[in-house]
Amino acid sequence: MTNATTPNPRVALVTGTASGIGAAVVHQFRELGYQVLAVDFNEQAKEKADAEGAAFFKADLTDGDACKAAVAEAIRRFGRVDILVNNAGIQHVSPIEDFPEAKWRQIIDLMLTAPFLLTQAVWPWMRQNGWGRIINVASVHAQVASPGKSAYISAKHGMIGLTKTAALEGGSQGITANAICPAYVKTPLVENQIADQAKLHGMEEQEVIEQIMLKNAAVKRLIEPSEVSGLVAYLASDAAGAVTGSSWNIDLGWTAQ
Repeated sequence: MTNATTPNPRVALVTGTASGIGAAVVHQFRELGYQVLAVDFNEQAKEKADAEGAAFFKADLTDGDACKAAVAEAIRRFGRVDILVNNAGIQHVSPIEDFPEAKWRQIIDLMLTAPFLLTQAVWPWMRQNGWGRIINVASVHAQVASPGKSAYISAKHGMIGLTKTAALEGGSQGITANAICPAYVKTPLVENQIADQAKLHGMEEQEVIEQIMLKNAAVKRLIEPSEVSGLVAYLASDAAGAVTGSSWNIDLGWTAQ
């Protein structure tokens, strides 16, 4: 995992690490021997980071200054950032007509503006080392839409555009950028929206899982966070040096239709 300019271990900054995909990525990276700065607003994430031997930085990433501070903390601790995983996200389910403006702005700030600002802040360090990996955890909803999720879907669609642009700008500098687009993953974010979906559609919660979450899936189950973190690890590796500007679906066959 070395090259001429960047010694082992790699340094990764991962956002949204309190649970689910982010926690799985931190675990996977620590298993690989990477230094990791786990960034989250939730104090629970500090306990998990400590247990993994990762550093922790508390930040509200809807604040642009906090995004820059998170990167500055990684540089202060480790001297560089090799890998950025933009994973932090929230969800709100409501029809467009009733969607609160404040919630729209919060979701866009956290899930689209923050990834841009973090990418911008790590870019000079990656360029200086001639090696960088930007991995954006998008969603199957970066490819398709569903009712009630206008802000989330808009942010995830925008993340694909950011990924492609970063890939084109970073190619000559040794920086790759890719997006991962999972369907429903077994995380608190997904579990917490089942009740909201049930209310929105007038359904029982089990019906939401079967008739909405898994309706378009060929494989009828939720995805494990470790399945996503395994792909993150590949995209962060030297083996993925020729892979950039791509959107990787882990969607149980959803978009095969």
